[in-house]
Amino acid sequence: MSTERIEEFLGTVKSAFAGNTLVGLKLGGYHGAEPDLKTIDVKKIVAKGTEKFSFTFHYKTRDIIKNHIQPEALGLLRAALRDEFRSARLATTEFDLTYERNGDKVRLKRNEIAGRAAPSTGHDRAKNRPLTVTDKPYLHALGITGKDGQVRNDAQDKFRQINKMVEIFAPLIQAIKAEKPRIVDMGAGKGYLDFALYDYLDGNAEIIGVELRDKLVADGNATAAVSGFAGLSFVPGTILDYDAAGVDAVIALHACDTATDDAIYQGIKAGAALIAVAPCCHKQIRRQMEAGKPATELGVLLRHGIFLERQAEMVTDTLRALLLELSGYRVKVFEFVSDAHTPKNNLIVAEKDGRAGRDRDAVLRQIAETKALFGVERHYLEGLLGLGVLLTSPFGGEVGA
Repeated sequence: MSTERIEEFLGTVKSAFAGNTLVGLKLGGYHGAEPDLKTIDVKKIVAKGTEKFSFTFHYKTRDIIKNHIQPEALGLLRAALRDEFRSARLATTEFDLTYERNGDKVRLKRNEIAGRAAPSTGHDRAKNRPLTVTDKPYLHALGITGKDGQVRNDAQDKFRQINKMVEIFAPLIQAIKAEKPRIVDMGAGKGYLDFALYDYLDGNAEIIGVELRDKLVADGNATAAVSGFAGLSFVPGTILDYDAAGVDAVIALHACDTATDDAIYQGIKAGAALIAVAPCCHKQIRRQMEAGKPATELGVLLRHGIFLERQAEMVTDTLRALLLELSGYRVKVFEFVSDAHTPKNNLIVAEKDGRAGRDRDAVLRQIAETKALFGVERHYLEGLLGLGVLLTSPFGGEVGA
């Protein structure tokens, strides 16, 4: 294999990155061991003043985004080009450079380009912050601003977090093919996102916050009335008791443990176009991993409590993503706010897609193998969805529902 050719290609990528001429990089022809991975798109971003490579891993029914500083990124690209991808195309403002590998032979082809502009590398998007006007009754009622309408010093982090959530959720809502989408926030709490999102959408949505605590329901409705938000309301009750029929989007931020699964189930049952959850706590799966029989080789990873907790989070949310795929959703999992604000910062976004979930047996097998590997008998969401016991089959066993 021509190592020199790979290094020449990577050197060009590095130069384009440093010179702000990088338009994009796409890797194709995947032949590695990871199931369902198709392509990788790479671009340059600047997040909190740090230049990074942003990788979007495109799987059959989901996308995963990971950001890396330059040395890490180049190492990943080197391994990918050498062992896993047969082709790559680097686009810059001045030329395209194509990489093709056939066995041990590598070929590079360059085409000159004129008049192409580099995309924006801004990732923080501070100039697009939705809450630019802070003199709003709901912001004061929620403790974000003082009587002068300015954001309180002790609420700056919360204000940035709310802005970030609106930046993420607003485009997802706007992409729903409904004239006035109906959105349900399961376990709404004080409704920070609900008020900000309704304000940003200028009332072009109906938002309902489902909350178990009566006082928060009463306070939310009073604040909505004072703010003139006629399409925003809060109702008392549990997630599973709410009638979600006709809902276009289901949201749940930090609903504890299986309450997240209750929200996902309600969205699936309603056929919602969008389901977006930020999970919190993963006790149900962790207890099974502690009591079960995970694969022997995982012993070193599960021996310490903190590592067991992290693995339980990963396993729980991986199974959630697979069960959503099984139900006909295209799934993305990414970090939606910095862990400086909250350690529970992963967001699972599922969009209804008729093409997703077609290879049912393959997804069922992935679920069964993941559970067997980590000693998990049953995910709570499986029971809600009424899936059969064959999902608990070990490696190589029959799967089905």
